[in-house]
Amino acid sequence: MITVSRGVLVVLAAAFSAYHVMLGLTSMGMYRDPAPVVVAICLYVAATVLSLLWTGRMALPVWVAAFDLAVSVATPLLVVGQLDVSEENGYATWYVAAIGTLMTIVMVRRRNVFAWLGTAFLVGHTVAYAGVGALGGYGVIGSVVWVAAAAVVTRALAAMARDVSRFARAERQVLEWHAEQEAHVVERQRRLEETYRRAAPLLTRVAESGGWLTAEERWECLLLEAAMRDEIRGRALLDDAVRARVLAARRRGVTVMLLDDGGLDGLDERELRRIRSRLAEALEGSRADKLVVRTVESASPVAVTVVGLRSGTRQAGASDGTAGPRSAVDAAAAESEGADDEVELWLEIPRQDAADVAR
Repeated sequence: MITVSRGVLVVLAAAFSAYHVMLGLTSMGMYRDPAPVVVAICLYVAATVLSLLWTGRMALPVWVAAFDLAVSVATPLLVVGQLDVSEENGYATWYVAAIGTLMTIVMVRRRNVFAWLGTAFLVGHTVAYAGVGALGGYGVIGSVVWVAAAAVVTRALAAMARDVSRFARAERQVLEWHAEQEAHVVERQRRLEETYRRAAPLLTRVAESGGWLTAEERWECLLLEAAMRDEIRGRALLDDAVRARVLAARRRGVTVMLLDDGGLDGLDERELRRIRSRLAEALEGSRADKLVVRTVESASPVAVTVVGLRSGTRQAGASDGTAGPRSAVDAAAAESEGADDEVELWLEIPRQDAADVAR
């Protein structure tokens, strides 16, 4: 694609405007009184400089556009009054092309109403003073065509800019979706590798023993199954510290459920580390028989809730941290028998750090 810089366009517009000024200056001998023409030239130069050098934004300020419109009205009145419209005036009618150029600049600078009003006055003034036939002889038609072409091109460029913005936004969305999918693939691959690393020794032992396992080996299989379930259901809740605390709790005979329903999606890594660290502390300090950890929807100020329940018929071995394979089975049986549970732990981990909220 060939692009033209804004500076080049400004230089071209300035060159056209300077050409019209030169024509006006070289035609001074054709005017009855050059003074009004000199005033018209000065006004035109001032309007052109303001219109070209105002770089705050693409659209001209209203006061600059209004000044350009006033110049487009004043210039014909000042110049034509010093001409004999019944004779051939040649380049003495420089103001026609000059106003066409000025109104084209105003049109490109997104002030359509002012540009059309100035062009309409030029047409009406020419017809009133020199007749309809002068529209072609004075070059008014050419000025109107320039302004109309500027309007069409400006509208087309605006539509193109909107399309480019929309396509760029769509491209960003596609890239984000693609990155998200790649992240999911990488995460799934990592979890599969981690699961294989942890499961391979036990699977090898099962194959070698023909399925005959000791009580301790069966217990390790149950712990491994629970850990694999955590990887699927716990997702963003897990890091090495949380995994270690969950495993330690299960070895004590505690039933642990980790449920990530997507409530942590969108949090940055720093916040996730804070939440996981707080969760690991809660799991280590709790002496409940059952722990339920669940994420909260993203609209809530709470990120994670941790509930610990203590069974009314707690097993003797669980209180001193020496529970073995049988204690977990016994705890589950006690729960199924409807023993009364009491809340041992209730924790809400906030979505944002209190220090960040205070700032």
